[in-house]
Amino acid sequence: MSGFSERYDAQMMSAYVRGSIKGKGSLFEKPLDRLTENDCLQLLEMGQAEGLKIHYFKRHDMLPRVKAVMGFLRGIQPERLLDVGSGRGVFLFPFLREFPWVPVTSLDILDSRVALLNAIYDGGMEKLTALNTSICDWDAPDDAFDVVTLLEVLEHIPDVQAAVRNAVRLARRYVVVTVPSKPDDNPEHIHLLTKPILAELFGSAGCSELRFDGVPGHLFMTAKVG
Repeated sequence: MSGFSERYDAQMMSAYVRGSIKGKGSLFEKPLDRLTENDCLQLLEMGQAEGLKIHYFKRHDMLPRVKAVMGFLRGIQPERLLDVGSGRGVFLFPFLREFPWVPVTSLDILDSRVALLNAIYDGGMEKLTALNTSICDWDAPDDAFDVVTLLEVLEHIPDVQAAVRNAVRLARRYVVVTVPSKPDDNPEHIHLLTKPILAELFGSAGCSELRFDGVPGHLFMTAKVG
């Protein structure tokens, strides 16, 4: 699958098409890792004919902030992940590729994004669960996840303190955060979360060890729980 895989995330795209179309036959029933390049090309053509958002699955170099997060996760080898505000999969898709054995739950409040991720699950990516709910009041059990990621999301949430407290409650080991490091013109960014503000939020929520680093245009933080 060399040529095709250089342009697309073949398995992710194939899962999305299969879950969206829900057809019959071997193209829709084979395990994802058994699909050939020709199988994936046929699914690509089917998806394009149906007007599906295939461009989401084009391969791009990872953004610096995503590289920082992935590097940290390689070091700690998470066993179960909660990704809050997965959006279009800028982090989630690389994570699923590199850690295909790790169960991942995605939270998002936008119906369209949850539907896209559920299509990927329906198409054969069974380690992925997507839920339409808010991190601020989700009542999953304490310590339900090894790691919680809050990547480019806290600056969007009105009750940022509630989001932080619940994320820390849900995490057994770490919460990982990226936020913009300077003001911008995005009207959906309602907070500028500086290092002192994040330290106060996560310290008061019970995190014992905070580590900060800068990546271009962003602040990267890991918070050890407990």
